[in-house]
Amino acid sequence: MPNQFSPKTVSTETSSSLLTLTVAPGKIIRGAGVLQSVSAEISRLGSRPLIIAGNSTLAIAQKSLQAIFAESNWHTAHANYGADCCEASLEALRNTAQEHQADVIIGVGGGKALDTAKLVAHQLQLPVVTIPTSAATCAAWTALSNVYSPSGAFLYDVALSHCPDLLILDYDLIQTAPQHTLVAGIGDAIAKWYEASVSSGNSQQTLIISAVQQARVLRDILLQKSTTALKEPGSADWREVVDATVLLAGVIGGLGGAQCRTVAAHAVHNGLTHISGHSSIHGEKVAYGILVQLRLEEMLQSNQLAASARQQLLKFYAEIGLPRNLDDLGLGNITLGELQTSAEIALDPKSDIHRLPFKVAMEQLMAAMVSTTAPTDSRDVINRVSTRGMSEEVLE
Repeated sequence: MPNQFSPKTVSTETSSSLLTLTVAPGKIIRGAGVLQSVSAEISRLGSRPLIIAGNSTLAIAQKSLQAIFAESNWHTAHANYGADCCEASLEALRNTAQEHQADVIIGVGGGKALDTAKLVAHQLQLPVVTIPTSAATCAAWTALSNVYSPSGAFLYDVALSHCPDLLILDYDLIQTAPQHTLVAGIGDAIAKWYEASVSSGNSQQTLIISAVQQARVLRDILLQKSTTALKEPGSADWREVVDATVLLAGVIGGLGGAQCRTVAAHAVHNGLTHISGHSSIHGEKVAYGILVQLRLEEMLQSNQLAASARQQLLKFYAEIGLPRNLDDLGLGNITLGELQTSAEIALDPKSDIHRLPFKVAMEQLMAAMVSTTAPTDSRDVINRVSTRGMSEEVLE
């Protein structure tokens, strides 16, 4: 029997401002094979859907989606979002939706397909349904879309007016995804604790305290169950990990808002996209970014808890296959100039890295980026990075 969750929206008034949070999708339907019984729910939102996905995703999901089409009288159009959620794709998809006279947008795929569908729906003021085909991110849940260049470089994010109207999490469909997508989702989700605890751990606000504690619960679930889940796809532990990466990770951002969402790990991800393009996926870069953030805390604050956490994560990453250094991200031959470009973007004045409780200099960030597997607090690495020539390769 599929589980259904009711919509939750929270507005919290403080003495100085009115804070509106987009906490959760209007409805969530999850379970094995639930795609076969959701056509009525989608029909409540519209009858002329535009389905946004990648070509390969549509081919994989066609059998599952066919059950929806067979029971409905929809006038359906399909559109490929392209390589990324980028401005050119968004414009083309808006035109396609208007030409089709779409009254609902359905996003099918991974994070970028879902971000694209959500943003097109937001721009056209249409309801949106998200159907994730992997557990690589919590994009199916959130009221946020990230916009990239056609080559995969992060440009900016857009806060949306609400979370998706309907989220359909079909375990059978998720299980068709390559295992490395779930591994990446674990990396993206576990970052919630390491970032939220730094940016919001001292907050006295009830909902933010709740979000930070949920992030700790999320971390513990992933540390305890991920290894078994990856060995036994479809098992109870596997489902719990999928729920953690797709759903619980979204809850934390919903309750805590931007203040609990991202710090240095995601800032490092954003910088890496400008030099690595599509060579690795979102959660893999974020997972590496957690190690960079912990390394900064270790180097600049002599934080032994951060040092211990980094060593714990290095062991965990090795067990499940998350990247531990630049070489694991396919950037073993990165030049100092490329490293500096990435660091400059991560340190942009508007970057979330500035949520850290200390200032980070360019050389310090670069040093942390090349020493994520260092056994001790190797402070001399700062001098080693800053004196290298611009054309030399930076290796750990």
